Amino acid sequence: MAKDLFHEAVRQALLTDGWSVTHDGYRLMTDLLKDALTVDLGAEKLITAERGIEKIAVEVKSFLGDSLIYDFHSAVGQMLVYQVNLDLQEPDRVLYLAIPEPTYERMSRQRVFEVVAERYKLNFVVYEPLNKQIVKWIAHNK
Repeated sequence: MAKDLFHEAVRQALLTDGWSVTHDGYRLMTDLLKDALTVDLGAEKLITAERGIEKIAVEVKSFLGDSLIYDFHSAVGQMLVYQVNLDLQEPDRVLYLAIPEPTYERMSRQRVFEVVAERYKLNFVVYEPLNKQIVKWIAHNK
């Protein structure tokens, strides 16, 4: 598994935000797959006694290619395949796409990114790569 450039920054940001990283490489293997898939990170966070444990899987992307729309197109396809298999394997784990804050700012200037995220119920965790901090969580799955 090749790790994304900002993998460690996102891992540290999750830890700082109170998450326990339970999988540094969350393996997906369902009846739909011949070969296993690996989401970058799996994490859990105890919220309250009433809510129990919140579980997430985070795919880290740096979006450093020449075309932001092409990088997003590629990430969306990957996320859709992950989501189908995650729904079968562990439906209570919520999938997030981690994107750097500068990329999020660029994406917010073009409505197509928001429309696609809403249509396909993509969740984002926006992170600051240099400070290794979570900037915001954006959930479209609720």
